[in-house]
Amino acid sequence: MKISLALLILLLAAAWTGSHGRSFRSSRVTCCSKKMFSRQRIPEFRIQGYQYTAPTCTPKAALVELLEGMVCVDPEERWFQKYLKKQQKPNSTST
Repeated sequence: MKISLALLILLLAAAWTGSHGRSFRSSRVTCCSKKMFSRQRIPEFRIQGYQYTAPTCTPKAALVELLEGMVCVDPEERWFQKYLKKQQKPNSTST
């Protein structure tokens, strides 16, 4: 009886979080609507980090973390691609 009650609670919790587009690990929505996209280039010094939206999201986006919060950007934007390339380059120091 206890196991079936626990399973029922887990199923209800999973259904509830799935219907709200959220996960247990994060209280943030993992997709961006077209209205949420930033159309302007973001200076690199303002970017604290980024993460891609879930593969099931349409349109595809990168969530860029700023001091003021998060904004959505098109991951194919030229300025964002340049930013990514700079992040992948190792810091070279000559001695």
